Amino acid sequence: MDLKYGSDEAKKFVTNIGLITSKGKHGENIMAAEWTHVISYSPWLVMINIGGNSATAENILETKVFGVNIAAEEHNGISSISGNRSGKDINKISMLKELGVEFYKANEINVPMLKGAALNLECRVIRHESIGSKMMIIGEVVHSEVRKEAVPIIFSSGSYKKVTDFVAPSQRMSQEELDALVKKHKKG
Repeated sequence: MDLKYGSDEAKKFVTNIGLITSKGKHGENIMAAEWTHVISYSPWLVMINIGGNSATAENILETKVFGVNIAAEEHNGISSISGNRSGKDINKISMLKELGVEFYKANEINVPMLKGAALNLECRVIRHESIGSKMMIIGEVVHSEVRKEAVPIIFSSGSYKKVTDFVAPSQRMSQEELDALVKKHKKG
């Protein structure tokens, strides 16, 4: 069974926006990747799922490095520009610079990094594999920078949203009642 892009089913997934940066045969590039996930804390591993024939994938497979820049609230426009065009046809980095977007040189790898991102990660590829319609690339984080005051955005139901509202846990029972229930059902 296939999941149709933009379908009601697809809109029920919530993802962050990883702005993936690379440098290789297609020059410096940036693309928006909804599917950017932490998959291990030790070692710190990040997985991205992108089109296998994209300029980003080809750059990454050539150089074995990539940047992950988690989009902050002010980056929804950058995400739209980065995600709807191919780095094979458009120099998205120079286009964004013309719009006032700033990049900086990574510390440990040779890719541009997005200034002002909620989180910047420099990654070295440890594994890649074609899975379904996407290329899964796993990178080990070799350097990170966090902007504590930045709020990451999410993508859901076809639009960007802020992650600013707190949802309180169910008020059906107190912490003491929950602790007693857990103790009652403890195995062994």
